[in-house]
Amino acid sequence: MPKRGTSRPSTEALTYGPVGSTRPAQESWSAEHTGLRPFARTVVIGRGDEYWQAAADAVLGWGVKRRSGFTATGCDGAGEQVAVGAEYRITAGFGRFAVREPVRVVAVVNTPDRCGFAYGTLPGHPVRGEEAFVVHRSPDGTVALTIRSLTRAAPHGPWRLLFPALLLAQQFFRRRYQRSLTRPRATRLE
Repeated sequence: MPKRGTSRPSTEALTYGPVGSTRPAQESWSAEHTGLRPFARTVVIGRGDEYWQAAADAVLGWGVKRRSGFTATGCDGAGEQVAVGAEYRITAGFGRFAVREPVRVVAVVNTPDRCGFAYGTLPGHPVRGEEAFVVHRSPDGTVALTIRSLTRAAPHGPWRLLFPALLLAQQFFRRRYQRSLTRPRATRLE
């Protein structure tokens, strides 16, 4: 088992199932029969081809998480662009305190009108489940961001007891995610 805080990937299985339940490639989804708490929100973030390209590039490079206050560090050669099977250590720092979240990318979509990905939790993550960030555009040029997640308390460990507080933190960060690609600099969303 790697030391805590290293960038080495886990060889362990994801902490939830069924994997791929947030279905980032599909316009609609259902969280039925997962046993996890569902969340979905879509917000309009801009218009036009230039905005679309900038948003697509940002989302596939962890832009939603990074612009919301997290770092995303690839493990064992995982690049800046997400790829199925790549593992990352997501970190949120609060002064001297940092929360490290080991994750694995479980799905990627990259089409002319839909770009995004989903990641799943690995052992050591404060919760278990899956989260997806997808940007998509309509025929009239409207660009939107969809956030989907399925969450449950971690299967064991100290985080399990803090699950109610983690739900509050999720609400805070989801609001940040929704605004992450709408800030000025529409064509520079890195």
